[in-house]
Amino acid sequence: MTRKRTAFVDPTTQMGGGVNTTTLGRQGEELTAQALAAGGYKILLRNYECFLGEIDLIAKHRGALVFVEVKTRSSGAMGAPEEAVDHHKRGQIVRVARYYLKRYGILDARCRFDVVSVTVPETGPPEIRIIQAAFEA
Repeated sequence: MTRKRTAFVDPTTQMGGGVNTTTLGRQGEELTAQALAAGGYKILLRNYECFLGEIDLIAKHRGALVFVEVKTRSSGAMGAPEEAVDHHKRGQIVRVARYYLKRYGILDARCRFDVVSVTVPETGPPEIRIIQAAFEA
């Protein structure tokens, strides 16, 4: 009897082109934190995790508490990075944000959900696009 083999793809390993996705994601988050700080954001937390999921960055900007999702790609071959923030992902971010607000007793904050699209090509400078108020709760 021949057994069918199932390949396991570890998301922390190298993808096509020799890009380590974990390293690429961390690089995107670091570039984003720098860009946001330069744009007047005050970074409060990085990689906030709870049982509901994770939020990449939590910041203050112009009086609003901002929950930031960072999507990083090495090219546009799989589409624009921000396209990965679909309905399901937005829902998860909102649930984690609500948990964060409740957990820390933050009742009267004006909140915003930003998405940052980062493309880090093999050659050339990275491209960072900050999409403020990308979606609503």
